[in-house]
Amino acid sequence: MEERVQEEVPAAQRTGGHHPVREGEVFNMRYQALCKLGCGAFATVWLCQDTRRKKHVAVKVLKSREGFAEAAQDEVALLRCVSSMTKKDRAGENIVCLLDDFRMIGENGFHACLVFEALGPSLRCLMGNYAPQGLPLPFVKKALQQVLAGLHFLHQRCRIIHADIKPENVLLYGRDKSLQRLLPDTLDCGQRTDLRLKGPGGDLGNQLEESDLMSIEVKIADLGSACWTYKPFSKEIQTQPYRALEVLLGLDYGTPADIWSTGCLAFEMATGERLFDPQPGKYFSRDDDHVARIIELLGRIPPQIAFSWNKSTKFFSRPGALLRISRLCPRSLHSLLADGHRWANHRVIPFAAFLLPALQYAPHRRATAAQCLQHAWLAAPCQ
Repeated sequence: MEERVQEEVPAAQRTGGHHPVREGEVFNMRYQALCKLGCGAFATVWLCQDTRRKKHVAVKVLKSREGFAEAAQDEVALLRCVSSMTKKDRAGENIVCLLDDFRMIGENGFHACLVFEALGPSLRCLMGNYAPQGLPLPFVKKALQQVLAGLHFLHQRCRIIHADIKPENVLLYGRDKSLQRLLPDTLDCGQRTDLRLKGPGGDLGNQLEESDLMSIEVKIADLGSACWTYKPFSKEIQTQPYRALEVLLGLDYGTPADIWSTGCLAFEMATGERLFDPQPGKYFSRDDDHVARIIELLGRIPPQIAFSWNKSTKFFSRPGALLRISRLCPRSLHSLLADGHRWANHRVIPFAAFLLPALQYAPHRRATAAQCLQHAWLAAPCQ
């Protein structure tokens, strides 16, 4: 499992925080810690040996504060639903599998722990090897098909909104052990945060042979922000560059928010550049810039959407006018791909046709995961 990377705080500041795991430590009389895979704001993730089943697993150890225990209970309930439905629908195999959960006591209090199948590094790691031009389109299509199949399963079978689709939450694995051959450090306790894929020459940073790349599969991971479609847990969801317009505006959201994020993910995989990368300015916030960038690319937000929120003046002074940003530089998705990324027209048109339905302003008009999966661009051979 991949987590947002940050340094752990000193032990003296950990009260109610991370459990200071030590290599060799055994959790729940079963899982022996081998090395740390990642450290985030909410948990650390450790590669462990399951001494009963004699295989590697990833153990997510949440912080000890009460709120994290409650969040873990929600995540476990969601993951158990996924596991139950996976027995009836193999599409659930596109979601990371929860194997076990338990609580343990440490020097900072009680910690909820979740045990997952051990997978490879995240899609972000793979994308790092192909910057700045983006991943090869055959792999982009394959990965998107698996992500969308996983989202369709979550949305329709489980009634779950993932709420944080991004490259860090899509993990790589290989059915035929190819990923383990290409990533010898994955189970060798190398730092996951610094991992780079090894190419045919064995040097770090090389790109992969097409056959090796196409042997890699992906799974959606980290349901720590997820919620039921009928019971949202929070108004604030999604990582900023992948945040849907309705979430930015503080409106009600549903499964279409995941599709917006997937559109952003698709663009970033294919081009090596974020579709929206908002930054704060002297007189405006990061959210202000984000809304402005969306308007520049996709056009004026209809008043019935912009002003359907009783606090709409946070962004707008009147229909079509932003409150704190007056000068916009409109650009179409076509020109962004053709001029900004030098894509040929025969590549631009079908890809833009795939992306735009996923970025519809009105959530009820946005393409569903099933509709995205049926789009001609995904099935067409790359030219």
